[in-house]
Amino acid sequence: MVGHGLPSRPLDGSGPVAARVDTTVAHIARVYDYWLGGKDNFAVDRIAAERMIAAFPDIVRSARGNRAFLGRAVRYLVGEAGIRQFLDIGTGLPAANNTHEVAQHAAPQCRVVYVDNDPVVLSHAQALLASGPGGATAYVDADLRDPETILAAAAEVLDFSRPVAIMLVAILQHIGDQDDPYQIVARLLAEVPSGSYLALSHPARDIQAAAMAEIADTMNELVAEKVTHRTRAEVLRFFDGFELAEPGVVPVPQWRPASDLDAASPTVLWCGVGRKS
Repeated sequence: MVGHGLPSRPLDGSGPVAARVDTTVAHIARVYDYWLGGKDNFAVDRIAAERMIAAFPDIVRSARGNRAFLGRAVRYLVGEAGIRQFLDIGTGLPAANNTHEVAQHAAPQCRVVYVDNDPVVLSHAQALLASGPGGATAYVDADLRDPETILAAAAEVLDFSRPVAIMLVAILQHIGDQDDPYQIVARLLAEVPSGSYLALSHPARDIQAAAMAEIADTMNELVAEKVTHRTRAEVLRFFDGFELAEPGVVPVPQWRPASDLDAASPTVLWCGVGRKS
């Protein structure tokens, strides 16, 4: 385990970022950035994003609600569960209230490793590495389909003999059934000890089913990362062997909402947080 005060840095890289950015094909991180009101996106991303808005006009509110869930989950994990280490896979572009900002605000010694494979995210990694002096942040350029690389790199910063929260927020839909997402998640969770947590959100196949089918068709036509939406029962399977925190697997706005108004916000995602026994 590396001591406190570890310099914030990337843990891996694979060539010049500019050479890897394809501006002719939409990328979900940049589409999501557009929905969140960011400016790190290209015309092709905006076209795809607007096509999905046409299918489900509340998708922007749903995306922002998903971001709010991330913040609530991290605050719960630090404040109530006592977690001080986070492995955040599928980071996306930096936005307000990134995992390390929320975690280190509550407990400055928190250590966070981010993982993504989008070169545009990599180009902004420095914004994700601005750790406070008491903790640490790092960035791994890797694909969720390669958990061994992720775990090996993350072990430079995280102590896997102590509890870790694995964050899979709106990322597992990009792992098709042919790549066995359940086995990938199980491999990640096998590396962390009892008392660790899994926090995830996942686009639903059984909420706004017709709109979500149209969104999936649009994404699979226009976006580089193909999607597989899943039902609540299929999302629940990711928590096999875990003790779910209340209120269980629920629509994103209903997971420990700040108010009844927030709980009633439109969504097309399931979410949950569970503890490894």
